[in-house]
Amino acid sequence: MEDLFSASERAQRLSYAPLAVRMRPTNLDEYVGQQKAVGPDSWLRRAIEHDVLSSVILYGPAGTGKTTLAHIIAAHTRSEFVEVSAVTGTVKDLRREIDEAQRRLMAFGRRTILFIDEIHRFSRSQQDALLHAVENRTVVMIGATTENPYFEVNTALLSRSRVVELEALDEADVVVLVRRALDDERGLAGRFSADEEVVEAICRLAAGDARSALTTLELASEVALTSLRADDVPEGTPIPILLEDVQMANPRRGLPYDKNGDMHYDVISAFIKSMRGSDPDATVYWLARMIDAGEDPKFIARRIMIQASEDVGNADPQAFLIAEAAFRSAEVIGYPECRINLAQAALYVALAPKSNACEASIDAALADVRSSGRREVPSYLRDRHRPGSDDYGEYRYPHDFPSGWVDQRYLPDGLERGAFWQPAGRGWEQWRFEQGARDRSGNPPSAE
Repeated sequence: MEDLFSASERAQRLSYAPLAVRMRPTNLDEYVGQQKAVGPDSWLRRAIEHDVLSSVILYGPAGTGKTTLAHIIAAHTRSEFVEVSAVTGTVKDLRREIDEAQRRLMAFGRRTILFIDEIHRFSRSQQDALLHAVENRTVVMIGATTENPYFEVNTALLSRSRVVELEALDEADVVVLVRRALDDERGLAGRFSADEEVVEAICRLAAGDARSALTTLELASEVALTSLRADDVPEGTPIPILLEDVQMANPRRGLPYDKNGDMHYDVISAFIKSMRGSDPDATVYWLARMIDAGEDPKFIARRIMIQASEDVGNADPQAFLIAEAAFRSAEVIGYPECRINLAQAALYVALAPKSNACEASIDAALADVRSSGRREVPSYLRDRHRPGSDDYGEYRYPHDFPSGWVDQRYLPDGLERGAFWQPAGRGWEQWRFEQGARDRSGNPPSAE
């Protein structure tokens, strides 16, 4: 473990650091984008500026500024700032830092801010080791993660922290960073030039990832420097970076995943709508786009699970089970094999009969609950383990009747059957609805 960041060490480190590290903002005025997270009226900005930060988890895609924010806090805080690696750190390392933070607090009244990059990589025991120290503020934790913390971080640790979500940068934000890196003394210091088309190409390939954009710029500048044309550029004149330099620096990405800063969301939206629209070819195409771009398979599987309930529901209850199995495969198998599991689940959802009755019914019921006030439970449905329950009405036990169903009111007063749930007219739920209608009419059950 080492302190972040002594002036001499930082200067030495920066002289050899990649462009993305050299261009890292040192204050909030240099920080680009993320207005919702660190805009003028945000909780996080006020906490940083007044040095009153409480434990926080920064969640967002790669290259959105999570580590940069930690560095800015390091520069502004009057607290000791230390870092633990979630990749190489152990429970013993954590406890040593926590003990040192306790000693620092008791001896000097000085707080410790503990930065943990990729906190989702911590095991459950490592996360548990933080609980007491975070709860009593022996340390103020800053965790950074690209994974949804509500899935990857212990609930107990989440309850002691505030989650701040960072979004993929807009292309305009990435343009600002690339232009700054071309001119700034910390960056390329005006030794290279790039026209608008080249800068836009770099930003398209970056897909909202500032680190990726600056890495591509640095590699493209090196390609330009070693090209034959560089020998013909007069001394003191910027060497032009061309589109071919960018393509050579980034040959893998023939098809950008984030063309306009929103492509990540556009592609997943197209994937979802293709499943909903029952188009198997479009479904597997957009799935391939995400897999080819390296999208987290668990992220894809979560979306399939959501669609299995939202758009298929009980028209085909099997869809949810298949989607859940695909999520499990993403966890235990991973790429490249789990691409097949994801395709199977996505195509099943696309081909299944569609019903949004589950979503529509729960949303309608929630709207009633939140607007109508409390409706009383009918007496015969109430719990019988209390004094006075003998005076409740008679509960009719469905299994005492031949069809396993009896005509009995379950809704509170003021609501009637059909108030929330209506079948979509397809699949298992429609068949079951019709069977129930036969039961209610007194006709014998169908032999279908």
